[in-house]
Amino acid sequence: MVDDHPMVREGLAMRVSSQSDLEICGEASAEDEAFDLVKQVCPDLLIVDIALKKGNGIELIKRVHAMNPAAKMLVVSAYQETLYAERALRAGALGYLNKQESNEKVIEAIRTVLRGQRFVSERLMQRLVTQALGSHAAMEDPIEQLTDRELEVFRLIGQGFTSGTIAEQLFLSTHTIDSHREHLKRKLNVKSATELNRLAVQWSLENA
Repeated sequence: MVDDHPMVREGLAMRVSSQSDLEICGEASAEDEAFDLVKQVCPDLLIVDIALKKGNGIELIKRVHAMNPAAKMLVVSAYQETLYAERALRAGALGYLNKQESNEKVIEAIRTVLRGQRFVSERLMQRLVTQALGSHAAMEDPIEQLTDRELEVFRLIGQGFTSGTIAEQLFLSTHTIDSHREHLKRKLNVKSATELNRLAVQWSLENA
């Protein structure tokens, strides 16, 4: 279980432990810590949040999937499904669930992914089917068109972090973060760093 909030981990662990055939075999709060733990423990299922103490969940999923394409991973996050679920699935996760769901839904998601099946909402499933059929309209929201890394940088900008802090958080150089900022300005059609910061803060508040 990978989440940067101890109380959330404790609550989720209680849900899982209430099932006689399920148990938590390890906990982590950061990307590298979790990756090392996965290599040591080889869990049947990895439950991971998007936002972590260091690094982020999407990149962790990519790393674990690259190491073991058969690894079963479920994202349990407070972030909106419309923006992050598809990214998580593309990275290698089998399911996506909101943290506010009931205990029954959490256990259902865990068991579904353990069987090697996908677990997503009906709305997202319909969207994925529509896209697979090639009949979906082009995405209108420019934020949806950001890469996973650009979106993560944008989210951290919205939380008020400086380029140096973001670089440390994502294990990147400050120069790389500044390059991402320039890409963000171009993709989001903003002219200045101040305008980008304001847009990121507004988005962060709306999607908290």
